[in-house]
Amino acid sequence: MMKLAVLATLAASAAAFAPAQTSKASTALNAFESELGVQPPIGFFDPLGLLDEADQERFDRLRYVEIKHGRISQLAFLGNIWTRAGNHFGGDIDKSGHAFDSYPNGWAAIWGPDSIPAQGFVQIFCFIGLLEVAVMKDIPGKGNEFPGDLRNGTFRSGWNKYDEETKFSKRAIELNNGRAAMMGILGLMMHEQLGGSIPIVGEM
Repeated sequence: MMKLAVLATLAASAAAFAPAQTSKASTALNAFESELGVQPPIGFFDPLGLLDEADQERFDRLRYVEIKHGRISQLAFLGNIWTRAGNHFGGDIDKSGHAFDSYPNGWAAIWGPDSIPAQGFVQIFCFIGLLEVAVMKDIPGKGNEFPGDLRNGTFRSGWNKYDEETKFSKRAIELNNGRAAMMGILGLMMHEQLGGSIPIVGEM
């Protein structure tokens, strides 16, 4: 399994230097080099060619997905760190008397011999599905300003008090934190399978 992961990583890295993508990559670079997220030290980075011959609508869709995954990963990473530090809700998770802290941390909480019951997993899955289809969505005509803006007409005063430069900076910070969190939670999941100990996080 680890060999396959290494080979996949090498293949993805090699794709960034494939000569056949040069002209298409240059076109995408010219079109999106001023977009949010294109910043030092990497600059424009699209090794898989997802933006080759893409229009603005395609870019906005990919940006929306990136921001959403980044937000989810930030919650996942912080949740992992928080629970591994010994912090859990007080009381019981069900009427049978199972305490919140009686279940393991990380991936083991949803898969394995000590994971939460199937009914609990179904409740979590349905709650996330409800948020996806009814709450955390971009509603057209509500004045949202950019991909990932899910205010839908609310919280206007808190955001509008900033000037355009500050807004751009805050959006860039969120985007970078989301990118870091995606790598962070993936790293935690991999180390959990490998075992061992990580500074601050502790035993995996």
